[in-house]
Amino acid sequence: MRATRSARPASLRTAALLCAVLSAAGTLSACGLGGADKPTIAHKHSLTIGVKEDQPSLGVKGKDGTYQGFDVDVATYIAGRLGVPKSRIRWRTTNSSVREKALADGTVDMIVATYSITATRKRVVTFAGPYYVAHQDTLVAPGNTTIHNVRDLKGRKICAVTGSNSWRRVIEERKIAAVPVQAPTYGACMNDLAAGKLDAVSTDDLILAGFAAGHPGKIINAPFTDEKYGVGLKKGDLEGCEQINRAITAMYQDGTAARLLRKWFGTSGLKLTTSVPQFEGCS
Repeated sequence: MRATRSARPASLRTAALLCAVLSAAGTLSACGLGGADKPTIAHKHSLTIGVKEDQPSLGVKGKDGTYQGFDVDVATYIAGRLGVPKSRIRWRTTNSSVREKALADGTVDMIVATYSITATRKRVVTFAGPYYVAHQDTLVAPGNTTIHNVRDLKGRKICAVTGSNSWRRVIEERKIAAVPVQAPTYGACMNDLAAGKLDAVSTDDLILAGFAAGHPGKIINAPFTDEKYGVGLKKGDLEGCEQINRAITAMYQDGTAARLLRKWFGTSGLKLTTSVPQFEGCS
């Protein structure tokens, strides 16, 4: 028993010495102690990625359980650049209301789900990217001829998705006295619009374009914000963030981004940006 007790401190001293050597070499992430203190997705064998399941052209879950859409394809490309093939990706539906919690508790490793970068969110999430800059616009019922721009939403019922900032950009940022109507998802918003419970749905143009392709309604084509779609990571994963930024850069430079945008939104009538977005910086 004595030999066992004396061996443990010696092994810990050896581990500490090894970590010191790795730290001096700039590879602390390979050391168990450093990895525990600052977890990163940069060297993971597999990934759990949070996406949406009800946003046409962005993230949709099929009856067979598979996911498809622009965000899914972007996430697959990024994972591949991190050394994780599609066969080792686990997809998880992550609605707007639970994104921060899912990252914090490790339910997902990263989120690619029309996740706009904001100052408030950056306090609790590390964002890579953006991987695309969308613009907030408004979708109205087919016969609506009275809403032409964001100012026309005054007194109108607009959808307020739990966890989303889009309705706040109208009411709080633009100071337009619209009437928010709560809904759990944008899919529910579209159902409410069709049922006459809403006058408009105002959110990112890529989201609206996806829904407009399969639902009655029209986009008024009056954008009024920039929405920087980021890849959400657990707060503090700067190494993972930097590697993802390199992956996003490669995605635009090798033509993949342009191909994916055309694939999912080429017939939408939106003006698509195919140049590398300006990154926010990892923090």
